[in-house]
Amino acid sequence: MSIYLIRHGQTAGNADRRLQTPDVPLNPTGLEQARRLGERLRDQGIGHVLSSDLLRAHQTANAVVQATQAPIDLEPLLQERNFGDHRGMLYDDIGAGLFGPDYDPPGGENGDVFKERVARAWKRIVAFAGEVEDQGHLAVVTHGLVYRLLFAHHLQAPGDEPPSPGNTALSIIDLAPPHKVSLLACTVHLD
Repeated sequence: MSIYLIRHGQTAGNADRRLQTPDVPLNPTGLEQARRLGERLRDQGIGHVLSSDLLRAHQTANAVVQATQAPIDLEPLLQERNFGDHRGMLYDDIGAGLFGPDYDPPGGENGDVFKERVARAWKRIVAFAGEVEDQGHLAVVTHGLVYRLLFAHHLQAPGDEPPSPGNTALSIIDLAPPHKVSLLACTVHLD
């Protein structure tokens, strides 16, 4: 049994390089990316989907559900980092260090709080995967910064740097410790 870790499809905020609010949907490109991802996973033995409850992730997860007929559960721990008062702003308007662990967004999650939440999310993923193991592989749909933090602290992946996953990037991870990665941030379904 494996965990299929997925970043959501593209949004207008991604295209504009803007910190997003929770209600941002996939744009037409993102909907097509999600559809292609679903087609890629159709016959891969996905037995269950666990997704962030933010709209863009949920829409991506729904494309996987449509293709695989797997049931879905929503998990708030998988949400993107909360940038508080800066949500809706362009990256360039905030400045350097925005995504660093020392950045403390007003009204949002500082780096330590975010790191601790992602650690709890990883424990939830592993526990949930164990609960549904007999159903097939677990697809997990989340966000770019969560994806990177999982790689930085919880997975055994090639290379020294966590991946910068593209939209609908797919990584396949062994459920058993040390949680080796057999496929890293792949977007071949978009070619």
